[in-house]
Amino acid sequence: MHILTLAFRRLLTTIPALVIILIALFLLLQLAPGDTVDALLAQIGGAESSVIDEMRHHYELDQSTSSRLINYLWRLVHLDLGQSAIYNKPVSHMILERLPATLLLMGCAMLLAFTFGTILGILSAQKVNRWPDTLISILGLIFYSTPSFWLALMGIVVFSIYLNWLPPSGFGSIGESLTGMAAIVDIAWYLILPTTTLALVYLAIYLRIMRASLLEVSTLDFVKTAKAKGLSRRKILVNHILRNAMLPMITLIGLQAGTMLGGSVVIETIFAIPGLGRLAYDSVVQRDLNTLLGVVFVSAILVIIINFIVDMLYAKLDPRITGH
Repeated sequence: MHILTLAFRRLLTTIPALVIILIALFLLLQLAPGDTVDALLAQIGGAESSVIDEMRHHYELDQSTSSRLINYLWRLVHLDLGQSAIYNKPVSHMILERLPATLLLMGCAMLLAFTFGTILGILSAQKVNRWPDTLISILGLIFYSTPSFWLALMGIVVFSIYLNWLPPSGFGSIGESLTGMAAIVDIAWYLILPTTTLALVYLAIYLRIMRASLLEVSTLDFVKTAKAKGLSRRKILVNHILRNAMLPMITLIGLQAGTMLGGSVVIETIFAIPGLGRLAYDSVVQRDLNTLLGVVFVSAILVIIINFIVDMLYAKLDPRITGH
C-alpha cells in the first residue's frame, strides 16, 4: 500500500513537469531565427508574397505566440500531435515508426553499460590499488573523457573501413526481405557499432560509481559483523554488499536516461539510424515545430517512465523509502 501511495505521488508530479518542459521548449523555439515557412521557401527557392502569406496562415504562423501555444496544448490534451510541415504526415505516425529503433538502441546500450560497468566496478573494488584497479580506472577515464562522436567516427574508420568487419551505417540490409531470426540477426549486426559507441561513455561512469559504492559499503558495520561470523567473501559480497551497493547504480539509470536519449541524437545521425534522435535533428534543421515538439513530448514521457520504474525499484530495494 505504501508503494502504491508513492507511485501515485510520483505520477502526480510528472504532469506539471511535462507541461513546463513543453511550454519552455515552445517559447525557446520562438526565439530561434527562422520558422517552417522559411525552411520551405529555402527548399523551393522562394515564392510570391501572397503565397508566403497564405503559407503562414496555413501553419498558423500569423497568430500570436500565446494563441499558438494554447492551441497546441489543447490539441495535446486530445493526444493530437499535429501534422508535420516538412514530411506532410501526422507526427504521431512518424514517431511510432521511429520509436522502436531508438528504444532498441537505448535499451541495448544501457544494458551493455550497466552490465559491464557493474562487473568491472566489482573487479576494480576487489583489486583496489593493484594493477587491475589501475588499468580499469585508466580505461574508464579515457572512455569518459572522449566525445561520443569521435568514438563513433573512429569506430567507423577502424572496424568498417580499415578492417571491414562491421557495417558503417544503417539499420538493416537494404533490398533484402529478411524475416524472423534472420531479420533480428541482421539488425543486431548493424547495431553492434552504434550500441558499443553509445555505451562506452556510460560504462565508464557505472564502473566508477560501482567501485566507489562497493568500497564504501565494505566499511559499514553489518559487513564487519558478517566477516566476524566467518562467512565467505563470496557470500558477504553477494548477500550483504551488492544489495546496498546497487542503490546508487539504480538511481544512476534514471538520471542518465535523459542524457542517453540526448546522446542518441549524435549516434543516430552519424550511423544513419532512423530513430527519434535523427528525426529531432532533421526537425531542428527544417524548423518543423510540430515534429520537434512531438519528439520532445514522447522523449519526456520515456524519461518519466524510466524514472518511475527506477523509483519503484529503489523503494523495493530500500524499505526506508516507504517508511519501513
